[in-house]
Amino acid sequence: MTTTTRPQATVAPRQPTAPHPVRSARALTYAPVNIGLAAIGLLWMVPTFGLLLTSLMPASEIGTKGWWNILAEPSKATLENYRALFDDNELTTALITTAEIAVGNTVLLILVAALAGYAFAWIEFPGRDALFLCVVGLLVVPLQIALIPIFSLYDDTGLFDTVLGLILFHVAFGLPFAIFLLRNFFIGIPKDLLEAARIDGATEVGIFFRVVLPLGLPAIASLAIFQFLWTWNDLIVALTFGRDTQPITVAIFSQMRQFGSNIEIIAPASFISLAIPLCVFFAFQRYFVQGLLAGSVK
Repeated sequence: MTTTTRPQATVAPRQPTAPHPVRSARALTYAPVNIGLAAIGLLWMVPTFGLLLTSLMPASEIGTKGWWNILAEPSKATLENYRALFDDNELTTALITTAEIAVGNTVLLILVAALAGYAFAWIEFPGRDALFLCVVGLLVVPLQIALIPIFSLYDDTGLFDTVLGLILFHVAFGLPFAIFLLRNFFIGIPKDLLEAARIDGATEVGIFFRVVLPLGLPAIASLAIFQFLWTWNDLIVALTFGRDTQPITVAIFSQMRQFGSNIEIIAPASFISLAIPLCVFFAFQRYFVQGLLAGSVK
């Protein structure tokens, strides 16, 4: 018996594909812009990097040597400044207070603004357009003109020097922008989805939580980032309505005013106050970009 062997097919080696001329030209066109943006980003990071290295320097060398000296002698880097920071009850309490104010007002603002934005976008009621114009008009009102009247109101109602008072103030002055942003986003949701939910027997509350909120997540995340950053970095409102209730910005300001040479505490406190908002931003960056681009492409 003779056997025949089937000839094996030979596979030609894949030839390297040449770069697409259009893509190459586009990359060359935007290369200067990308390089410029990268350079600007690096320049913006220099103060942050310098603050980090300053917080790691020994207390005896802070103020006498530049932060770049720690690069030449990395063995001198120490965490003693951070240990001293967390041993300071005033600054630790200030960090906790800042988190309570920032998180509390952000959650409350989003809930109220989302409900109001949905009502202005999809619920018919008398005076809706006039009321929305009033909300838009409140965008131009600076918060500084309300500091003294609200101070008197808080003093009469017992909200002065409380976390709740600071939360309510930030919510009140953040609502006009929040309602305006979410209403404009919610109105872009296809009406067919809402009508289909109503046909299935969903109430307005059910539509809001099951349809509108999931679709509006990018805009809500963008708003949450903005509100959290604004509140975390606030100084004037906390100085006006707080005495013993102090967020981290006021605590750092007090350290600089009373103890000008206490830089070994100020440096780590400032870096932590900077690092936490950066972590929040990077954690929600994907939603933030989606929120900014929402509605730009149909």
